[in-house]
Amino acid sequence: MKPRFRKYSWQLAPDSIRDIRQRVFIDEQRVPPALEWDDTDEIADHYLAVDRNNQPIATARLFSTLEETGYIGRMAVLPEHRGKGIGDALFRHLMAESAGRFQELRLSAQQHATGFYQRFGFHICSAPYDDAGIPHLDMRCLAPALAHQALAKRSQPLILGSDSESWLFDHDDTLLGLMDSLIGQAGQRLWLYDRFLDHDLYDRHQLRELVSAVARRHRLSDVRLLIHDDKPLVQRRHQLVELMRRLTSRIELRLVNQDYPIEDQPFLLADREGILCRHDFNKPEGFANFAAGGRVKLKAEAFQRMWDAARPSLELRELPI
Repeated sequence: MKPRFRKYSWQLAPDSIRDIRQRVFIDEQRVPPALEWDDTDEIADHYLAVDRNNQPIATARLFSTLEETGYIGRMAVLPEHRGKGIGDALFRHLMAESAGRFQELRLSAQQHATGFYQRFGFHICSAPYDDAGIPHLDMRCLAPALAHQALAKRSQPLILGSDSESWLFDHDDTLLGLMDSLIGQAGQRLWLYDRFLDHDLYDRHQLRELVSAVARRHRLSDVRLLIHDDKPLVQRRHQLVELMRRLTSRIELRLVNQDYPIEDQPFLLADREGILCRHDFNKPEGFANFAAGGRVKLKAEAFQRMWDAARPSLELRELPI
């Protein structure tokens, strides 16, 4: 059965949306009414799925508090309609609605349902926590448009360790989405090699926050930046430089030694499985792979050789705090 979808504001939403949430969350899952009904309903778009007879069968809401980030929540399918692909169809519709609207999507998933959301390109980004007596985990998708486009071809798009088919890119938007998705899932190791830390590519608040999270995530976190030229970093304020100066023991930057063999393509490695490689230092063209252990191992060996011969940046060391 292929459901149809309708969108409402809370003020114009039919009673059936409330009825579905009442049955699923309050009656079935014992969520306290005071937690179920909140102020977010007033600012959210509410989606209602109906069957061929126009009978309500599922609901969800989508809202934003930040211009580039959307939040999906209160997704519920009536018990008698589960197991028929209704939740899958509803979530695909939400992804389609979000693809050109948000750069990031977030949700709070019940722990048993995380596998469902991974099928749509969402990865876990928090430790388990209790919400209304139910274990939850925060999940996010850092490239909703890419994930939506790939749903017909990939079972777990953008998921580190699972999405084994290479992504090809030839423009900045795709490059940034793939880069952020890889860095956002790195658990301990993040190695980056480039000519310099281009401001359009690397001097971004989103990237700074993602790199900061990797550096802080584990006591053995290993964040290394290997570049050819540090002069642009000295001449113009750069967010990654400020982050390095705050986390001096967690992030290290070195300059390649031109007297030793160096790679002629920039690349990024996330843990032991994720890689993004550009074909040229000056073009946004290349590939990314989220489950390429063999390829990552070869690039990691090349990176380590260059790293061992590299030197610290004296220019950055001497910058005033």
